[in-house]
Amino acid sequence: MSGDQPRNMPAAGSVRYRMRQKLFSIGDDYWVTDDDGERAYKVDEKTLRLRKTLVLEDSGGEELLKIRERALSWRDAMHIEAPDGTKVATVKKAKLAPLHARWTVDIPGGEHLKVTGDILGHEYRIQRGHDTVAEVSKKWFRVADEYGIEVFSGADPTLMLAIAAVLDATAHDS
Repeated sequence: MSGDQPRNMPAAGSVRYRMRQKLFSIGDDYWVTDDDGERAYKVDEKTLRLRKTLVLEDSGGEELLKIRERALSWRDAMHIEAPDGTKVATVKKAKLAPLHARWTVDIPGGEHLKVTGDILGHEYRIQRGHDTVAEVSKKWFRVADEYGIEVFSGADPTLMLAIAAVLDATAHDS
Protein backbone atom coordinates (compact mmCIF):
# COMPACT_ATOMS: atom_id res chain seq x y z
CA MET A 1 0.00 0.00 0.00
CA SER A 2 1.33 3.45 -0.78
CA GLY A 3 0.82 6.65 1.19
CA ASP A 4 -0.85 7.21 4.53
CA GLN A 5 -4.30 8.21 3.27
CA PRO A 6 -6.96 5.57 2.58
CA ARG A 7 -8.03 5.27 -1.03
CA ASN A 8 -11.53 6.03 -2.25
CA MET A 9 -11.65 2.82 -4.28
CA PRO A 10 -10.71 -0.61 -2.94
CA ALA A 11 -7.44 -2.15 -4.13
CA ALA A 12 -7.57 -4.95 -6.69
CA GLY A 13 -8.34 -8.26 -4.98
CA SER A 14 -9.56 -6.64 -1.77
CA VAL A 15 -13.05 -6.47 -0.27
CA ARG A 16 -14.53 -3.64 1.79
CA TYR A 17 -17.07 -4.06 4.54
CA ARG A 18 -19.20 -1.51 6.37
CA MET A 19 -19.44 -1.92 10.13
CA ARG A 20 -21.12 0.01 12.94
CA GLN A 21 -18.92 1.79 15.47
CA LYS A 22 -19.20 0.90 19.18
CA LEU A 23 -20.70 -2.55 18.64
CA PHE A 24 -20.31 -3.41 22.33
CA SER A 25 -22.65 -0.56 23.34
CA ILE A 26 -25.39 -0.92 20.71
CA GLY A 27 -27.51 -3.58 22.41
CA ASP A 28 -28.92 -5.28 19.33
CA ASP A 29 -27.93 -7.28 16.28
CA TYR A 30 -26.29 -5.61 13.30
CA TRP A 31 -25.53 -6.59 9.71
CA VAL A 32 -22.06 -6.03 8.25
CA THR A 33 -22.43 -5.30 4.55
CA ASP A 34 -19.96 -5.66 1.70
CA ASP A 35 -19.04 -2.94 -0.78
CA ASP A 36 -22.14 -3.76 -2.85
CA GLY A 37 -24.45 -3.30 0.16
CA GLU A 38 -25.09 -7.06 0.46
CA ARG A 39 -25.39 -8.61 3.92
CA ALA A 40 -22.12 -10.47 4.48
CA TYR A 41 -21.98 -11.05 8.25
CA LYS A 42 -24.30 -10.64 11.20
CA VAL A 43 -23.07 -9.38 14.56
CA ASP A 44 -25.22 -10.91 17.29
CA GLU A 45 -24.83 -9.50 20.78
CA LYS A 46 -25.23 -11.93 23.66
CA THR A 47 -25.28 -10.67 27.22
CA LEU A 48 -24.04 -13.36 29.58
CA ARG A 49 -23.76 -12.53 33.29
CA LEU A 50 -20.99 -9.94 33.76
CA ARG A 51 -19.79 -9.82 30.17
CA LYS A 52 -21.04 -9.11 26.71
CA THR A 53 -20.20 -11.40 23.84
CA LEU A 54 -20.32 -10.49 20.18
CA VAL A 55 -20.88 -13.39 17.83
CA LEU A 56 -19.96 -13.00 14.17
CA GLU A 57 -22.19 -15.15 12.00
CA ASP A 58 -22.25 -15.68 8.27
CA SER A 59 -25.30 -14.46 6.33
CA GLY A 60 -26.96 -17.87 6.88
CA GLY A 61 -26.69 -17.63 10.67
CA GLU A 62 -23.74 -19.98 11.21
CA GLU A 63 -21.52 -18.89 14.10
CA LEU A 64 -17.97 -18.08 12.94
CA LEU A 65 -16.19 -16.21 15.77
CA LYS A 66 -16.88 -14.85 19.28
CA ILE A 67 -15.44 -11.75 20.92
CA ARG A 68 -15.75 -11.59 24.69
CA GLU A 69 -15.84 -8.39 26.72
CA ARG A 70 -15.28 -8.87 30.42
CA ALA A 71 -17.23 -6.38 32.51
CA LEU A 72 -14.56 -5.92 35.20
CA SER A 73 -11.45 -5.70 33.00
CA TRP A 74 -9.49 -2.74 31.69
CA ARG A 75 -9.88 -4.17 28.20
CA ASP A 76 -6.14 -4.21 27.55
CA ALA A 77 -6.56 -7.72 26.10
CA MET A 78 -9.58 -9.31 24.44
CA HIS A 79 -9.97 -12.82 23.10
CA ILE A 80 -11.41 -13.94 19.79
CA GLU A 81 -12.64 -17.53 19.86
CA ALA A 82 -13.92 -20.17 17.47
CA PRO A 83 -17.46 -21.51 18.11
CA ASP A 84 -16.00 -24.43 20.11
CA GLY A 85 -14.16 -22.02 22.45
CA THR A 86 -10.70 -22.47 20.90
CA LYS A 87 -8.71 -19.24 21.10
CA VAL A 88 -8.17 -17.87 17.58
CA ALA A 89 -6.43 -14.62 18.57
CA THR A 90 -5.68 -12.37 21.51
CA VAL A 91 -5.64 -8.64 20.82
CA LYS A 92 -3.51 -6.65 23.26
CA LYS A 93 -3.46 -2.87 23.46
CA ALA A 94 -0.11 -1.14 24.06
CA LYS A 95 0.10 0.47 27.48
CA LEU A 96 1.46 3.88 26.47
CA ALA A 97 0.05 5.08 23.17
CA PRO A 98 -1.95 8.27 23.82
CA LEU A 99 -2.82 9.36 20.26
CA HIS A 100 -1.17 6.85 17.95
CA ALA A 101 -2.63 3.56 19.05
CA ARG A 102 -0.81 0.25 18.84
CA TRP A 103 -1.94 -3.32 19.38
CA THR A 104 -0.50 -6.77 18.89
CA VAL A 105 -2.60 -9.67 17.68
CA ASP A 106 -1.26 -12.98 18.92
CA ILE A 107 -2.42 -15.93 16.83
CA PRO A 108 -1.69 -19.34 18.36
CA GLY A 109 0.57 -21.30 16.02
CA GLY A 110 0.50 -18.53 13.42
CA GLU A 111 2.07 -15.28 12.41
CA HIS A 112 1.39 -12.42 14.75
CA LEU A 113 -0.13 -9.18 13.49
CA LYS A 114 0.52 -5.61 14.52
CA VAL A 115 -1.95 -2.77 14.40
CA THR A 116 -1.12 0.92 14.33
CA GLY A 117 -3.40 3.86 13.93
CA ASP A 118 -4.91 7.17 14.86
CA ILE A 119 -7.52 6.96 17.64
CA LEU A 120 -9.04 10.39 16.94
CA GLY A 121 -9.39 9.77 13.21
CA HIS A 122 -10.44 6.13 13.62
CA GLU A 123 -7.85 5.06 11.03
CA TYR A 124 -5.96 1.80 11.58
CA ARG A 125 -3.65 -0.46 9.61
CA ILE A 126 -3.35 -4.20 10.35
CA GLN A 127 -0.02 -5.66 9.25
CA ARG A 128 1.63 -9.06 8.98
CA GLY A 129 5.33 -8.28 8.96
CA HIS A 130 5.68 -5.37 6.54
CA ASP A 131 2.54 -6.26 4.53
CA THR A 132 -0.77 -4.52 5.15
CA VAL A 133 -3.53 -7.13 5.36
CA ALA A 134 -6.42 -4.80 6.27
CA GLU A 135 -7.27 -1.15 6.87
CA VAL A 136 -9.98 0.38 9.01
CA SER A 137 -11.25 3.83 8.05
CA LYS A 138 -14.08 6.22 8.88
CA LYS A 139 -13.21 8.39 5.87
CA TRP A 140 -14.97 6.12 3.38
CA PHE A 141 -18.44 6.79 4.83
CA ARG A 142 -20.41 9.89 5.69
CA VAL A 143 -22.48 8.22 8.42
CA ALA A 144 -20.89 9.19 11.74
CA ASP A 145 -21.30 5.84 13.51
CA GLU A 146 -19.97 3.60 10.72
CA TYR A 147 -16.57 2.72 9.38
CA GLY A 148 -15.10 0.55 6.69
CA ILE A 149 -12.74 -2.39 6.81
CA GLU A 150 -10.80 -3.15 3.65
CA VAL A 151 -9.47 -6.70 3.70
CA PHE A 152 -6.66 -7.39 1.26
CA SER A 153 -6.22 -10.60 -0.70
CA GLY A 154 -4.97 -13.50 1.42
CA ALA A 155 -6.33 -12.22 4.75
CA ASP A 156 -9.25 -13.84 6.61
CA PRO A 157 -12.15 -11.35 6.40
CA THR A 158 -13.95 -12.75 9.47
CA LEU A 159 -10.85 -12.40 11.64
CA MET A 160 -10.17 -8.88 10.31
CA LEU A 161 -13.75 -7.82 11.16
CA ALA A 162 -13.40 -9.30 14.66
CA ILE A 163 -10.09 -7.45 15.14
CA ALA A 164 -11.74 -4.20 13.96
CA ALA A 165 -14.49 -4.64 16.58
CA VAL A 166 -11.84 -5.14 19.29
CA LEU A 167 -9.94 -2.05 18.11
CA ASP A 168 -13.10 0.01 18.41
CA ALA A 169 -13.85 -1.36 21.89
CA THR A 170 -10.32 -0.89 23.24
CA ALA A 171 -9.50 2.44 21.60
CA HIS A 172 -12.71 4.11 22.74
CA ASP A 173 -13.22 2.41 26.09
CA SER A 174 -13.79 5.50 28.20
